[in-house]
Amino acid sequence: MIRVVVAEDQAMVLGALAALLEIEGDIEVVGRAHDGDSALVICRSARPDVLLTDIEMPNMTGLELASAVKREGLGTRVIILTTFARGGYLRRALEAGASGYLLKDSPAEHLANAVRRVHAGGRVVDPELAAEAWSEPDPLTDRERQVLRMAGEGQTSADIASRLNLSEGTVRNYLSEAISKLGAGNRVEAARIAREKGWL
Repeated sequence: MIRVVVAEDQAMVLGALAALLEIEGDIEVVGRAHDGDSALVICRSARPDVLLTDIEMPNMTGLELASAVKREGLGTRVIILTTFARGGYLRRALEAGASGYLLKDSPAEHLANAVRRVHAGGRVVDPELAAEAWSEPDPLTDRERQVLRMAGEGQTSADIASRLNLSEGTVRNYLSEAISKLGAGNRVEAARIAREKGWL
């Protein structure tokens, strides 16, 4: 049996994904999580073969979750399942250690096959998306991305500084660098551009 944990913040989608996998004779869903933090806790205790995770989730994104699973050496192979057909996200997913990147509008039968291929040591990635991922490199550092994401959510420099244990001046420097690299006029535009490219 291939043991799988599913992480997805939308309850109906989570239930549907788990149900799709559980009708397969060789796949067992051993855990379900509504956010990245709880998914990591489940992966630590259940040690699944495969983690199927969305990107946009509360507390910890799917990309941060993939990085944590890799960093902690849990031995769980990760498949990102998302609506974002963006090369930047794919590139970051692969750099985070993901073995698969599937779009939610893929045919349902692709899901179980992807789980099997990744479990067997393979990789599952849309070829067109893979080509796009390396056509335009991500100019942002991890810290610039983190600060810009928080600014894009409407947090002030003071809020961001407090949450990240940085000075306001340092936060402004990171934002200024990100705005400059993206050729944007302000932090809101910079966040929009980065999100469209899949860099946030």
